Amino acid sequence: MTDLLADVLDAHGGLTRWNEFSRVEATIVTAGKLWALKGQPQDDTPRRMTVALRQQWASVQPFGAPDQKTDFTPDRVAIEKLDGRVVAELGSPRDSFGGHALETPWTPLQRAYFNGYALWNYLTAPFLMSLPGFAVHEIDPVTDCGETWRSLQVHYPSYIASHSRVEEFYFDADHLIRRHDYRVDVAGGFATKHYTDDLVEFDGIKVPTKRRAYRCDANGQILPDELMVAIDLTNIGFA
Repeated sequence: MTDLLADVLDAHGGLTRWNEFSRVEATIVTAGKLWALKGQPQDDTPRRMTVALRQQWASVQPFGAPDQKTDFTPDRVAIEKLDGRVVAELGSPRDSFGGHALETPWTPLQRAYFNGYALWNYLTAPFLMSLPGFAVHEIDPVTDCGETWRSLQVHYPSYIASHSRVEEFYFDADHLIRRHDYRVDVAGGFATKHYTDDLVEFDGIKVPTKRRAYRCDANGQILPDELMVAIDLTNIGFA
C-alpha cells in the first residue's frame, strides 16, 4: 500500500471501520446522455442500489418493472422478480460487448451489467484498492478546478469488472476523492473524466453524493455538452 493510498483510506473513514461492514445501500437518481445513445432511456425514478463490499455483487430495484430487480456478478447478470424468479439472464456478459462502438445499442441485460459493475466500483472506491489483486501506484499530480490533486493509477485484477483495466483516481489536499478517469471499454472505449463532489459521512465512511461523468476529446479535455452519466445518491447506509 502506498503512503498516499493509506492517507486516502484514512480520510474516507479508515480501513478498520470499512472492514466492519459487508454491504452498502443507496438511493440513486440517474441521468445523462449515455442511456438514450444506448437505446435505454433513463427516467428520474429513485432506485435502491445494493452492493457487497468483499466480492463484486450488485443489485438495483426497480429495473424494467416495479416488481423486478437485477442480480450482477462479473460472470453473470440477470433480471429477476423480487421473489428471485429469473426473467432473463446472460452468462459471460462482458463477451457480449465485442465490437461495440459508442452508439451501439445495448439490451436491458447489458444495461444491467454496466449498472452493476459501475455502481459497485463507485460505492466501494477508494477502499476497493485494498482488495487482493489490485496494483496501485502514485503518478504525477494534475491541476483541476484551480487545485492540485495527487493521483493514483489503479490496475484492476482480472476477476473484477470495471470500465477499463487501468484507471486513475485524483485526490484533493484533504485526500478526498475528486475525480476518476477511465475508458469505457463496453462502449467503444471513449475517455471519461468523472467528477465526484458533495462528500457526506454515512456510518463513519465518507461517500461522494454527486457524480458527473463527461466524455473527453482526443486531447483529454472534457466536452461540456457531453455529460454522459449523472448520479445523485441519498439515504446511504452500511451494514
